[in-house]
Amino acid sequence: MEAVKCEGLVKTFGKNGRKISAVNRISFAVRRKEVFGIVGPNGSGKSTLIRILSTLLIPDAGSAHVFGHDVVREYGAVRRLINRVSVDAAFFKGISAWENLRYAARLYGLGKKDAKERSLDILGRLGFAEKRIYEPLEDLSRGMQQKVAIARAFFTAPMLLLLDEPTTGLDPRSKLDVQNYIKDSMNGSASDLTIILTTHDMREAEVLCDRVAIIIDGRFVTIGSPSQLRSMYGQPALEDVFLDITGREWKEIEDEY
Repeated sequence: MEAVKCEGLVKTFGKNGRKISAVNRISFAVRRKEVFGIVGPNGSGKSTLIRILSTLLIPDAGSAHVFGHDVVREYGAVRRLINRVSVDAAFFKGISAWENLRYAARLYGLGKKDAKERSLDILGRLGFAEKRIYEPLEDLSRGMQQKVAIARAFFTAPMLLLLDEPTTGLDPRSKLDVQNYIKDSMNGSASDLTIILTTHDMREAEVLCDRVAIIIDGRFVTIGSPSQLRSMYGQPALEDVFLDITGREWKEIEDEY
């Protein structure tokens, strides 16, 4: 059984009296224990697709299954198998990092001691000083807050982790800490984790992903391993593949979705 299987997914939004296809008949499958990357410019549909898989949006057409569970009809079962980290991770900013993590642990039925041990282990491997776990989230840097979000997602031991631009806006050191932790987590012999990662960072996709899909205007235009894509398009790097496909320079466009 695939970890994720989507067939003919469609999601359309209305804006200024016209319809915009955020996800346009996308079909793909993700193997268990795979890191599957989705890259593309802002507004291309990456986050919309992640929200469908995380049961936060209902598709207009098509189907999506997570470990055999339909994300619409069996959303409760899906939510028990997944966790999500986004670029705008939500917290109670006035309380400490630990209090935020403790609250999440209670939602997932984790005991205080177990949650504390897991949190400190993950945060330590992410380069987060233990003494700062007791500081209010609002007093921590953007990078430190994102590390807390990563810890919150990983300590719940999900089968599918949806990482929606997890390193966007992080300084180089914090970005490397997060990337190394993801690699270490996937390389563990006992790991049964599957990850779907969206990113703007082509180097990050090359380093972390087993396969990469390039999405443009709500469609997957190509899928393959980084080496397959480089060979297919005769380019030295994934960013060059992207530029070859789009025929224009990489640029940031305000995310409409």
